[in-house]
Amino acid sequence: MSNLATKLREGTKKAHTMAENVGFVKCFLKGVVEKTSYRKLVSNLYFVYSAMEEEMERLSQNPIISKIHFSELNRKASLEKDLQYYFGNNWREQVAPSEAAQAYVARIHQISIDQPELLVAHSYTRYLGDLSGGQILKGIAQRGMNLTEGEGTAFYEFKDIPDEKAFKTRYRQALDELPLDEATTDQIVAEANAAFGMNMKMFMELEGNLIKAIGQMLFNTLTRRRTRGATELATAE
Repeated sequence: MSNLATKLREGTKKAHTMAENVGFVKCFLKGVVEKTSYRKLVSNLYFVYSAMEEEMERLSQNPIISKIHFSELNRKASLEKDLQYYFGNNWREQVAPSEAAQAYVARIHQISIDQPELLVAHSYTRYLGDLSGGQILKGIAQRGMNLTEGEGTAFYEFKDIPDEKAFKTRYRQALDELPLDEATTDQIVAEANAAFGMNMKMFMELEGNLIKAIGQMLFNTLTRRRTRGATELATAE
């Protein structure tokens, strides 16, 4: 038993709070969702998840990765559906990863070759957050952009996971049962904190679009007070 789930939860609390306090996230949680910056986020996430799922699949026989490789978590196809909604049928010609997304993707590919067990950190940071905050964030996105139910929010829908709470318990159990020594466990926690940092950089890049759309004064007002809430990165208890 590695107690990795507990170590990840405790060891990333500070990074989690910092991610919640990025201006773009604070505005989102308050219902201020601007379509240009949001669809840029969706396109960045598409490149991140494509890299992660490609490597998870490639390493599906790895003694560590195989234990937390749940294909029902995969988001690439859902993000493709959303990109088609936001950009149209020729979306592939219109989307490209931002600088922060490129660095994130490069990191995923690099560790997959050098130290594949660190992929656990990226899987945990993204997928558990998606499951935890997904329904709340879906509702905010729908209201903020006046979306019709089922349009532009496929990313938040886990059709193959009927009971998200039970699945999260199963996932955490799988983390705790990974055959890891303490040094590797510590490295995975450090990588999870780095993953939070990479997500924050993607969020920060989007603030320019948001400020342009809603105005600097309103942005400052919205982000002045510290808020608590679920983010895409939330790993709920």
